[in-house]
Amino acid sequence: MKPKTLIILITIASGLAIWAFSKITDSAFLVSDSGKAQESAVEDASQLLDVAIPSFLPSQIKEYEGFNLSFNSDNHTPNYVSWELLPHETDGAQSRHDKFWQDPEINGCPASSDYTRSGYDRGHMCPAADQKWSEKAMTDCFVMANICPQDRRLNAGAWATLEKRERQWAEEKDGLIIVAGPIYEESDCLRIGETNVRVPSAFFKAFLSHRGTDTEAVAFVYPNMPAHGQMRDYMMTIDELEKITGFDFFHALPDDIEDQTESTFNAKAWN
Repeated sequence: MKPKTLIILITIASGLAIWAFSKITDSAFLVSDSGKAQESAVEDASQLLDVAIPSFLPSQIKEYEGFNLSFNSDNHTPNYVSWELLPHETDGAQSRHDKFWQDPEINGCPASSDYTRSGYDRGHMCPAADQKWSEKAMTDCFVMANICPQDRRLNAGAWATLEKRERQWAEEKDGLIIVAGPIYEESDCLRIGETNVRVPSAFFKAFLSHRGTDTEAVAFVYPNMPAHGQMRDYMMTIDELEKITGFDFFHALPDDIEDQTESTFNAKAWN
């Protein structure tokens, strides 16, 4: 699958930026009942954490406590970060410690200082609030391999709202598989810090509910800027996200379930 060009159209009207994606059609808002699995879509949920990415992308895979990631040594950011969020993991005794650290085992992993005075936040792909269930998980999620340069207004705004919502969904749906990462265009040339961390133009998050008898999924893409409007404005199918990124998500699902689950989503179930 060839990556699809992500079209960014920014117009200024009353100080608001409007984001448009190509071919986000009405099919994105269909309610599907045929995404139901026979019993369980896959026997081992960890298989769903794997994402197939184009072979030309640099990729170093590493498993941390609570999440996996594929790191891109050219961009100095992850290609993607994936994790399973279970209901009992949505809260815990571990407090956020904000101790960012550089992993010497990751080729091209930046230092926290690369972001200092850059104008960008150290944006978590796997959020700290999803890792309060374990001291090790909390420590690991502050590895700089899990971080991307993120507009502060997005990080503290719509992205933070989506992170809160994912914990609600994990409780409601008896767990989720989540994949998050940056989206780069060829024109994304801005880099920060001594490591030359590449600033992405957008971010994605893909969600899969696979427990019980129902299998359903949805994706979100937010531009790396303040996100105006409603969450539904940034929703899309997994198929549409795959066209944008060139990635193959949740490919461990049986083909018939994958085809149905990734081609539609129930907007009401995710809003």
